[in-house]
Amino acid sequence: MEKGKKSGSGRGYISWNDDMDKALLDTFVEYYNKGDRCQNGWKSHVYTAAIKNVREKCNVEITKDNIMSRNKTFDKHHTIINGMLETSGFGWDWNKNKISVDSDSVWEAYVAIADCYQPL
Repeated sequence: MEKGKKSGSGRGYISWNDDMDKALLDTFVEYYNKGDRCQNGWKSHVYTAAIKNVREKCNVEITKDNIMSRNKTFDKHHTIINGMLETSGFGWDWNKNKISVDSDSVWEAYVAIADCYQPL
């Protein structure tokens, strides 16, 4: 089994790719639809299933910590996307499955505001 690309301090960081994300999200959706989520996140057997699914489909060595870290990244992305969709000038393109922007000026205004909130 191939080890995920590691970088940084060697704490088990791996680089995720689209296939890995799909395998993980497929597992999360399956178990979400079954109601296997608790107040503070996923039940432990969901992590076990996610590890197994990503390993089998992507042939990478992955841990629960990797799954939990990626889930935090998904949560951050969800927050950003929700914020955009609540902003005038943004919408969802159901045919392309992605965010749509009414104009370049809407995007430029959004980026200018977002830059103000970036930590220094």
